[in-house]
Amino acid sequence: MDAIELGIVWPALCAGLLITATHVPLGIQVLNRGIVFIDIAIAQIAGCGVVAADYFHLAEDPYAVQAAALAAALAGAGVLTWTERRWPAIQEALIGTVFILAATAQILLLTSNPHGGEYLKDLLVGQILWVTTTQLVVVGVLTAIVLGVWFGVGEARLGRIGFYGLFGLAVTASVQLVGVYLVFATLIVPALASRDAARGRLRAAYGVAALGYLLGLAASVAFDLPTGPIVVWAMALTGVAVAWRLARRTALTRSAAAPFNPSSTLRG
Repeated sequence: MDAIELGIVWPALCAGLLITATHVPLGIQVLNRGIVFIDIAIAQIAGCGVVAADYFHLAEDPYAVQAAALAAALAGAGVLTWTERRWPAIQEALIGTVFILAATAQILLLTSNPHGGEYLKDLLVGQILWVTTTQLVVVGVLTAIVLGVWFGVGEARLGRIGFYGLFGLAVTASVQLVGVYLVFATLIVPALASRDAARGRLRAAYGVAALGYLLGLAASVAFDLPTGPIVVWAMALTGVAVAWRLARRTALTRSAAAPFNPSSTLRG
C-alpha cells in the first residue's frame, strides 16, 4: 500500500471507528428491544433530510444539510417514540412502513435532479473513502456527545424519548459519512455476532465492527472493489466467525458444567 492509498484509507478507517463507537452499543439495545429495522428506517429519514436540502437548493451549505438531516431524523424518532407507546404490538410493522415511505420520498424529491440516481446511490452505499477532515471533526464531536450521554446517563434512564433522540443524532451524521447500508450493518451485525457472549459482549461486538472495517477497506484498495459493499461483507464474515466461536465456547462450557450421570455411561 503506497502513501496515496494510505492517505485515503486512514481517514476512512477513522470514520468507520467513529461510527463503530456509537452504533455498536445502540445496535445491541435495538436487538434487545426487538426493533431491528428502526436503524434503517431512521437512516432513510435522515437521508430524506439530506435530499430535501438538495431539493431546496441548500446542498452547498453543509450546515444546512446537517440541520435538515438532524431535524428529519429527530422528527422520525419522535414519531416512532409515539407509535411505540401507542401501538407497541405493531411497532415493527410501523417501522417498516416508515422506512418505505422515507425511501420512496427520496425518489420523488430527486425526480427533477439530473444526477438523482448517483445521489441516491451515494446515500445508500456511501463515500467512505472520500471523507474530509471537517466531516471527521463533526462526527467526532457527535460521537463524544452520544457516548457521554449513553454511558453517563445510562440506557435505563434515557427512556423511549431519550433513546430514539440519541439514535436519531447518531444516525444523522453516519448516514452521510458511510451510507445507509453500512449504518445498518454496523448496528446489527456486531450485535448479532456477539449475542452468545457470556461476558464481554460489548468488547466482542466492537471487535467485529472494527475488524470488518479494517479488512473491508484493505480488500477494497487491494482488489479495487466498491468500498461500502465490501466492508459490509467483511463485517458479515467476521461476524459469522465470531458467532461460531462464541456458540462453540458456550456449548463446551455447558457440557463441562453438566452433571455426570453414571447410568447413562453404563447404558452406552
